[in-house]
Amino acid sequence: MKPPPGIAQFDSAAAFAQSLARFLHGRDFSGLGQPPALQWLVRQSDLLPRRQRLNFFAGWAAREGISPGKIEMVNAHAVAEWLAGLYPARRYPAVMIGSSNGALVHLCAAFGIPWLPQTFLTVIKRRHDPDDPIRALEQERETAQVFLALNPDVQLHQFFDPNQDRLTLARLAYFRSKFLRLPPAYTQFLADRLEPGGRIIIADCGLRWPTTRLGPRHRFQFGEVGGATVEEYFHGGPRVEAALQRHGRPLRRWQPPPPNGESPEAEWGFEPALGNDLADFARTRGFRLQRISFDAPERPSPLVADFHRSWHRERGLPGNRLVIESFIAHDPYRCLHAGAVPFWTVFNMQPSLNAVNRYLDEGEPFDEIYLMLFAHGVDAVGLPPIDAWHAVLRRARTRGAFLGLTPDTYPAHFSHYGRYSRELRRLAPPLAMPKPLPIDRLEWLIRSFGPSHEVQLVAA
Repeated sequence: MKPPPGIAQFDSAAAFAQSLARFLHGRDFSGLGQPPALQWLVRQSDLLPRRQRLNFFAGWAAREGISPGKIEMVNAHAVAEWLAGLYPARRYPAVMIGSSNGALVHLCAAFGIPWLPQTFLTVIKRRHDPDDPIRALEQERETAQVFLALNPDVQLHQFFDPNQDRLTLARLAYFRSKFLRLPPAYTQFLADRLEPGGRIIIADCGLRWPTTRLGPRHRFQFGEVGGATVEEYFHGGPRVEAALQRHGRPLRRWQPPPPNGESPEAEWGFEPALGNDLADFARTRGFRLQRISFDAPERPSPLVADFHRSWHRERGLPGNRLVIESFIAHDPYRCLHAGAVPFWTVFNMQPSLNAVNRYLDEGEPFDEIYLMLFAHGVDAVGLPPIDAWHAVLRRARTRGAFLGLTPDTYPAHFSHYGRYSRELRRLAPPLAMPKPLPIDRLEWLIRSFGPSHEVQLVAA
């Protein structure tokens, strides 16, 4: 199905839904799912001078934007229909729905079940000063009001991050929408595709963020999970001042709209209103409702990695090959084909580096470690030097290597998007794909790893 107007495919929700759907269809997620011709073009981008590479990246993202005058074309129900239509038309013992999470996508793949995102991203073509969030809010206020009037079942988060998204923010406005009610396409999917008595599993990330409430269903979020702290986004600090100087801006800090509350984080957080609708649906249809709860996006990553290591060993594989994924640079199909242990990270920033090192400190060492790093082209607050990632690779007992990354162009290594899956494919001869695990084992899995991983499975 062709994507409907107004859904950005470089977002976590669309990318993870497509990578999981391709897995269930027996396909990989090469080149972020883009056509081969575009993957080839992306692989050539390292040949460009840095400034042209940065413009290429921003233009690549902007091609998925719509003009403000066409916002009425964005229909949340059509987006839901497209997302549900990605998956094979068969019965499933369970369906996951809710927060975006790369680790949980691997879990869904192992059990052969789909995931339906609560959130989707629309990008609006508009020039902005990436360091003037108040003006950006006012520029998009009317467009947001038109969108909300036409889409009464969603909550809109206008999202503005001058730290990690400044290349694309200069050309685009970010609208993230969260379903407050089950869209008809999701209701139909659950009714048609869930086995009798099957499970609906809510992926519930409890992460919240300071926001400015602009209306009953309208929020403005300044900043996001990544290298800068909430304190730095709203009050500045030495790292922010230094970053603004590097970008040639005569500012010491940003001046965002003052927050007047907290909301579920725009990209990762779960909006509880949808849970009420799911509870009513499950009760009337006789489905079992469960909830996987965690307080931050990377919390499930150690659990999922440990599970894959033990599963590989049950299959007679050594479980000694670690693949570290970064944001939407991932591929559940190729990881499983290579007998790899996936460890998903939110982004290429210092907190994700800390999460990787913490996982390696606390567990059994790996013979092989391979690393993807999402490319965003910004020397941002909290961006680790490439040597810090080299140090992770040196923790492998026999071999450590980047997958598709040219270190001397980091973090503007955009050719990575066209290379990571090809290099993942070359790690090992493809193994026979295992059958999906029985869904009853999912409950045992999460309960057995327990609170040490800070992930809970409860009845909802």
